[in-house]
Amino acid sequence: MTNHPLFKLFFLTLVLSISSCAITGNNSKAEKRRAVLSIKNDALTELYRLKPDVNQQIASASGYAVFSNVNLMVLLASAGGGHGVVTNNQTGQQTYMKMGELGVGMGAGIKDFRAIFIFHNSASLQRFIDHGWIAGISSDAAAKASDKGAAFSGTLAADSVTVYQITESGLSMQISLTGTKYWRNDALN
Repeated sequence: MTNHPLFKLFFLTLVLSISSCAITGNNSKAEKRRAVLSIKNDALTELYRLKPDVNQQIASASGYAVFSNVNLMVLLASAGGGHGVVTNNQTGQQTYMKMGELGVGMGAGIKDFRAIFIFHNSASLQRFIDHGWIAGISSDAAAKASDKGAAFSGTLAADSVTVYQITESGLSMQISLTGTKYWRNDALN
């Protein structure tokens, strides 16, 4: 029974849900902020290891954002959610945000990933903080189930924004049309 694919998917979902409790549980505001900043720092460290030139891109940008997301796709529907922080390089201000994702497509699996947004001008940075909506089509095949490093999933550049995605752990095979909404996390700002 424990080798059945549905059991493995259920177990992975459970583990990922429990691991996100540091952000969504009964911790204090300061503890939740520290957890988001720790995820941000870990994601940037991993991205710099995989693609060292990104360090300079971020340093010279108007700002950047790092989000942690867990996405689940079952047959024709996908859903995901997460949290992150946007950093304005000019002012040093940090804006804590949430994200939610819905999609339709074909596939099955679960994926835990980090998305790093680089805003190349102030307008794109402010537009993201104020409106935060991103829609897209994604095709994905990821498989990772151990701690032997991260999988770099590629980049997307549009509207003066570059996006990098790093898969932390997950098993997925999907093609989907997704809509992702980012919004301020009033509980942490």
